[in-house]
Amino acid sequence: MIQSHLSVLETTATISPLSVVFKTPIIDIFSGQVQEWQSITYQQFQRDVETHAKHWARTLANDGLPPRSVVGLWIGGFTYTDVLHIYGVSRAGYIPQLFSVRLPNPAVIYELLLRAKAKALIHDSTFASALGNCPVPTHLATSPDATKEQGVLLPLHDVDESDIAFVFHTSGSTSGIPKLVPCSYRWLTSAVHKSHQASRPRNPQKQDVTVWMGSMCHIGQTFMLIGSLQHGSCTIQPSTIAFSPEELMKMIHIGGLNRLNQFAAFLANHLRRSRSDAKLLSTLVGLDEVLYSGLPLPRDEEEWAYAHGVPLKNLFGSTECGAMMLSVGGHGSNAALLRPIEGTSYAFRPIAPGQEQGHQTTARLLELVILAGSGDCPDVSLRHTDGDFHTGDLFQEPAPGMYVFRGRDDDWIKSENSLRCDTKAIEDNARATCGSLIGECVVVGSGRPSPVMFIEPAVDMDHNKLKKEIIRKTRHFHSRRYLHERITSANMIVIVPPKTLPRTANKGNIRRKAVEEAFKDQLDEIFGVRQ
Repeated sequence: MIQSHLSVLETTATISPLSVVFKTPIIDIFSGQVQEWQSITYQQFQRDVETHAKHWARTLANDGLPPRSVVGLWIGGFTYTDVLHIYGVSRAGYIPQLFSVRLPNPAVIYELLLRAKAKALIHDSTFASALGNCPVPTHLATSPDATKEQGVLLPLHDVDESDIAFVFHTSGSTSGIPKLVPCSYRWLTSAVHKSHQASRPRNPQKQDVTVWMGSMCHIGQTFMLIGSLQHGSCTIQPSTIAFSPEELMKMIHIGGLNRLNQFAAFLANHLRRSRSDAKLLSTLVGLDEVLYSGLPLPRDEEEWAYAHGVPLKNLFGSTECGAMMLSVGGHGSNAALLRPIEGTSYAFRPIAPGQEQGHQTTARLLELVILAGSGDCPDVSLRHTDGDFHTGDLFQEPAPGMYVFRGRDDDWIKSENSLRCDTKAIEDNARATCGSLIGECVVVGSGRPSPVMFIEPAVDMDHNKLKKEIIRKTRHFHSRRYLHERITSANMIVIVPPKTLPRTANKGNIRRKAVEEAFKDQLDEIFGVRQ
């Protein structure tokens, strides 16, 4: 049976219409801080989705768009209204193609619209002035008046499991543009089953309150919301995704938050603070669950959290597949080990001989492969020639059926909000445009807000002048990239003496992870991380 975000909402709104689904913040105009949260029920949420659906059904039909057309949404994805636009466009019978504010170049948006054969673009007001040459009709993402939409009928649209439900994009770009990630109803049905497991309440006798994890324009929050909706849970919206420990405490004590889910880089900030804040530590320990995703936690932070009773869970996933693995949890020796989510069909295949060079371990490295028969196997356009999806994620198997993540076999890193960045593309561009200035370079920044380029210079030049010249020569390349992939400030370039960067013994290649570790203090200083 095909299931979706809309069928899940309809079911829960029928069973628990008066349960609270969202708590949205009320901000004090003087302090800028959250005063309290306003409650929205499942019944109201469904009504609002229907109103937005009627608005977009009428508006897009006036543009001549037939049902099942792709419609771009260029919005923040962080507010209740953003959810209404996404769900409303879907309920109206169209296919949302989701863009986030982290991709601010209109030229790239237009190219992606054309690649997906989109017929219209709905946009946030902040982008209105940049849309002069949009190749499709544009509409402002405004909240409709329910009374004006009363006469609009919403027909039920039959779909097959092979029909596309959403179009996401990889969170990193290749050759200056992200890849399309079409998600079918078969894939979405799998996401419903997987998110049900990941969001299962620890105490069925009370309503869970979780927190907004990221933009609805990316798969992480979309997946988590579908899970929460199935269990009649509530999602509380913070003032910012990187909310402070003080706001976290307020969400717990005022908003009733009992399950914290965050990207690892943001959670690590709370864990570091809790080392010297006994009240915060006690509060974290008292939560039903502290779930992190996107990146591994730094080992010392993870070990400290387990040792002090923080109920950690790790949800491992990707844009292409959604969540794939969930850690055992608890406080036993296997607590941090990952297991595939039930109902999936995966393989862990030994990587080819020779690929293990540089890994100081006797254990086999295994690549996670999503088999074609698994419901969450991505679109055919993203699969390998054998029909399966090769993730490029490497694991070891210390216990039968349990795994430890050991990094990737490519040159990608993930930023602090778990979006991917192609470091090799940045390095190749720098060498191509600044070859006479650069002896060697490497881009790092795993878990950081943006990448940082370390350079061994090929010329004797003032370091500040050298940085500015590199920024000038690479400006066009970076203008087409996501915000989290850009190097547009001289502060994000570090000049070091020749032959300073750590290299492999055999080939002399610069070791990206070793650079991260060797220059950790300098990177912390660049991003203002407290020691």
